[in-house]
Amino acid sequence: EVQLQASGGGLVPAGESLRLSCAPSGFTFENYAIGWFRQAPGKEREGLSCISSSDGSTYYADSVKGRFTISSDNAKNMVYLQMNSLKPEDTAVYYCAAVCRHALHGPVTRATMTSLTDYGSWGQGTQVTVSS
Repeated sequence: EVQLQASGGGLVPAGESLRLSCAPSGFTFENYAIGWFRQAPGKEREGLSCISSSDGSTYYADSVKGRFTISSDNAKNMVYLQMNSLKPEDTAVYYCAAVCRHALHGPVTRATMTSLTDYGSWGQGTQVTVSS
């Protein structure tokens, strides 16, 4: 059974940083795309970033490009989201998701976020609150 656990959230003042962790389990870490999403109260879920465990390619939504960095440690089966220069509008519950995706598909793209949304396995989120 595929399981994912997001952690690392908390309350921070604007301008500070947080690093979220995603611990997938129940599947071989190779040939997967793992992504980060968030959902703020009253808003739709937003795809932020994803990474391929096969080739390390990454994708970022425009809203977080330059501030957030996704990375993976295949030896530890961990995926991270480094969030810098946090803003109050980053306040949300953050989730990670995984979907099987062979390296033959090439680098991850925006379409990969759609695949994660439609077909991915999801874990419980972690709350991030940024105070002004």
